[in-house]
Order: sequence, then structure tokens, then C-alpha cells
Amino acid sequence: MLKRAVLAAVLLAFPVGGAWAQKPQTVRVAGTVESFDGHVLAVKSEKLGDVKINIAGDFSVIGIAKGSIADVKPGAYIGVGAMPQADGSQRAIQVTVMAESQRGLNEGRRPWNARPNSTMTNGSVDQTVESVDGPTVIVKYKGGEQKIVIPHDAVIRAYMVGDKSEIKPGAHIAIVRAMKRPDGSLVADRINVGRGDVVPQ
Repeated sequence: MLKRAVLAAVLLAFPVGGAWAQKPQTVRVAGTVESFDGHVLAVKSEKLGDVKINIAGDFSVIGIAKGSIADVKPGAYIGVGAMPQADGSQRAIQVTVMAESQRGLNEGRRPWNARPNSTMTNGSVDQTVESVDGPTVIVKYKGGEQKIVIPHDAVIRAYMVGDKSEIKPGAHIAIVRAMKRPDGSLVADRINVGRGDVVPQ
């Protein structure tokens, strides 16, 4: 009787443990807003076609505009997609100057999937120095720092707190991580919206 009880407990434990181990699936959605009623966002995406996303009631909006090297100043919290150089520094491809509310987001250095061997570094600008190849910044994060050269052809974007009124037909938006429910529907609580001619990816 005791053996049967133990076996039953083990069999019951496996499905529960498997469910705990599974991470929610996420989908990246980028495209043009077709409609938004405050609850359901309809997007036309080149990659995914027509997509509908359920939007949480307390969702946030981040506006993305063109930035400049003047925005990359000491104290700014930035994310830099870059390629390694022979001297150990990084050469920036893309620089994102984040909103103050995003300070600390994904802090650190990790691989970046935009190009082979590329990296993404998120941290605070400690100092900037002018150089022939472009401004060089020291980005500090928990556990380390990185020297990054920002050439003149690097793309610079500035993130700022946006407004829900910006989510309207024709707006270019991106949802970095829309959560996929078991029934296949999508839900999100943050929307990035491009300002001017900026198209978020």
C-alpha cells in the first residue's frame, strides 16, 4: 500500500513539475496599427500578417524618436548593439538612449542576435572622450564596464514616456514580448511607437 501511494505521488508530481519548468512563449510583433479600441490592438505586420493583441488595462507606451550623439551624455542609461574590435573595445551599430523609467533594464553585457559575434551592452554612461573614429564612451554596469566607440554612421534612438493617444491607425509600433496564451491568443502590457519617420523594430 505504501509503495502504491509513493508511486501515485511521484506520477502526480511530474506533470506539475513540468508545468513549472515551462516558460511562457513570447512573440515579437512589429507593424502598422489598423485599429485599437483600448482593449484589442489590430496590427498589420510584414512578418506575421494581420495580428490581434489583447492589451492590458494598465499598459505603457514608449515613444521612439531619432536621437543624436548629444543624448549620449554622462549619466544617461543606454543600450548599445556593437561589434568587438581587436583592442577589446566595441564599435557601436545602434545606440538606444532609454527613458529614465527604464533605468536598470536588462543591465549588463550579453550576445546580440542582430549580427554574428555582436554584443548588447546596457548600462550608464560614465564618461565620453572624443576620438578620430567618433566619440568613445565608457559604459558601466553591475560587475563591469565597456569601452565603446560610436562612429558617425551609428543609429541613435531616444526612448521616452509616450501617451496612449499615440496608438492610432497608421502608427508604426513594436511589441518586444507579446505573451502567447495556451489558446494561441496574444497579450501585452507595453507598446513602442515610432515618432516622426522612425519605424520601431
